[in-house]
Amino acid sequence: MPARHPTGFDIGQFKAAASPSSVWAKRDPWARNETWRYTGPFSRFNRFKGLFPGFGIATVAFTAYCAYEHFFMKDDHHHGEAHH
Repeated sequence: MPARHPTGFDIGQFKAAASPSSVWAKRDPWARNETWRYTGPFSRFNRFKGLFPGFGIATVAFTAYCAYEHFFMKDDHHHGEAHH
């Protein structure tokens, strides 16, 4: 039999109580009250969905402008050529 700690502290009971699968964690009286924080409109996806409003539209508009500029706008200045 292992020697008892002078204060009565039992590391085995402490580890059992601190583990997520402990009996106490299953009987948490506040667990039902905390579930609303992680479901529905408060889920992780819904909380960050509106973080950058308009970012998708701006990305599409910028891409369309770059494609238009590349294919339809001509550079008439001829930079780098010598003038005779």
